[in-house]
Amino acid sequence: MLKCTINGKEVEVKEGTTIIEAYKEMQEDIAHYCWHPGLSIAGVCRLCVVEIEGNPRLQIACNTEVRDGMVISNVSDKVEEAVRWGLDFHLINHPLDCPICDQAGECGLQEQYMKYGQYDSSMAENKVKKRKVVDLGPKIVLDAERCILCSRCVRFTEEISKTNELGIFNRGDHSMIGTVKDKPLDNDYSVNTVDICPVGALTSKDFRFQQRVWYLENTATTCPGCSTGCSVSVYHNKEGAYRVKPREDKENNGYWMCDEGRNVYKFVNKEARLLSAKTLNSGKLSSVRLAQALEDFTSFNREGKKVGVLLTGQNTTEEYKAILEMFAGADFFHWKNNEEKFNDFDGLLKRGDKNPNTNGLIETISNLKDAKSFNASNYDLTVAVMPENFLVYEDYNEKLESLKASKNLLLFSAAKLPKMELKTENTWVFPLKTFVEKEGSYLNHAKTERRIQKATSIVTEAVALNEFAAAVSRGLKININHHESRKQNEFTNIPGQY
Repeated sequence: MLKCTINGKEVEVKEGTTIIEAYKEMQEDIAHYCWHPGLSIAGVCRLCVVEIEGNPRLQIACNTEVRDGMVISNVSDKVEEAVRWGLDFHLINHPLDCPICDQAGECGLQEQYMKYGQYDSSMAENKVKKRKVVDLGPKIVLDAERCILCSRCVRFTEEISKTNELGIFNRGDHSMIGTVKDKPLDNDYSVNTVDICPVGALTSKDFRFQQRVWYLENTATTCPGCSTGCSVSVYHNKEGAYRVKPREDKENNGYWMCDEGRNVYKFVNKEARLLSAKTLNSGKLSSVRLAQALEDFTSFNREGKKVGVLLTGQNTTEEYKAILEMFAGADFFHWKNNEEKFNDFDGLLKRGDKNPNTNGLIETISNLKDAKSFNASNYDLTVAVMPENFLVYEDYNEKLESLKASKNLLLFSAAKLPKMELKTENTWVFPLKTFVEKEGSYLNHAKTERRIQKATSIVTEAVALNEFAAAVSRGLKININHHESRKQNEFTNIPGQY
């Protein structure tokens, strides 16, 4: 370990640590654009300058390693003046787009200017105009005028995705980010370039102009898109979820996530959801209150009934334990999707098993049978838990059709169901909570526990399987979190009086 002094505080760091890494470990502010902990060092923005005692010149912190006994500062007048000059050069041609820029509210340029800038510009020349709304590929839009040429996106495609679509072209103030030989930016990880862009130059077509970030809260959780279980943040408000972004997790997904995983928020919103419980009435499913459906099922005599339970790897371990206890002695079937691809891996993050908790299901219920042998007509009561992300199940409709042979059917689904004509004696349908509406754990491909946290309540009468089991078996009440009607772009802080 090396001892050094940073902004008057004595610290110890490992040998080989750069000064900017030491600042980050201390949670001390330091200006920078081009440096990113998951990428190589470029040293092109020149904002992370520091003053080192005994060295007459300022040094960039991203490419200077800590030496034992170093005394370092980035709060001196000399450093702050250098940063202001650097910002002035970065802003020479930057457009005044803040009111219409998607990055507003989480923009590094805004933050640095408010901390180190707030000056009168010395530049009198007209700004260089560049291309705006450039279609780089199916998911990304470029505004070249906003780009500060930090090269993060270029380094990402070279070093992480290894797809090499991006480069910097031309010279001087006419330099621009662009695609190499007009090859579109179209890889399985392309939206990470939007995450790491420190300004609003790269924006996601999916999130573009959907919400201002200050109208969104974010909750740390786990991506349910595959068995990797990336650490992510879900951004949401009273309207629902709007985006998913990776959260730093050096042991699992580093700083990244795949583009496919970013779409998991789409199946949690009301447009895609089953909104109420249903029971069978004259051969048709009719909506009822959750309490009524619970009461109806609780009064059903399950003694001596032969029960078959159909499960996927998309629920939490806690839910599997509750169902196992509730239907002890039942036959449990494991419904898999694309089983032949379960062991596929792209070498970075994506895995062929599109379920977050296959291992949790297998370890919790030891006597699992393959769902290929499942026949609903063999049971007095069929319990079917449909997959939360039904889009990754190619045989979803086929399996749903097979449930029509049930004598009595208990069905859980987060997604809307197609119209079903049933000839069962009894059918109970319950809306299921999604990963943003409950707490619990998954076991990923490496059998490492991954936690999910409740972010919001989107379907107020949805239930988790363990909540259902507790309500039916022990009479525990399910808390229903009714929320106010959803408003678009709701203001949270309104200045002045109206």
